[in-house]
Amino acid sequence: LGQYIAGMGFSNVGLGIVHSMAHPLGALYDTPHGIANAIILPTVMEYNAEATGDKYKYIAAAMGVEGTEKMSVEEYRKAAVDAVRKLAEDVGIPKNLKEIVKEEDIQFLSESAYADACRPGNPKDTSVEEIASLYRSLL
Repeated sequence: LGQYIAGMGFSNVGLGIVHSMAHPLGALYDTPHGIANAIILPTVMEYNAEATGDKYKYIAAAMGVEGTEKMSVEEYRKAAVDAVRKLAEDVGIPKNLKEIVKEEDIQFLSESAYADACRPGNPKDTSVEEIASLYRSLL
């Protein structure tokens, strides 16, 4: 039942480029989807930050960051990303894609991610080139 409800939510709001970038990693390198998402998420959060309004304030607070109501937009956005990074580190998620992705595959990965059905749900418009830059930043 939980998976069904989650699927309904995903279908209604879209998932964005975190999932779009994770899908080809699973297809090409057999990277588990959850691991790929967790590696990519903080970097894409930084990329998307300017298009998220005050949502990161609530993410930071939900992640246990105190004092978000007194933070500037830049401060709570950084706090949210930092909290997500810390959680990933605490549970043993790799910090980057260095051990997974080959530079020569980035163009294919980027084109695949751009064509992915989840991309239109991203809060910020993107391009193949920007996705390639995000992948490279994770190497």
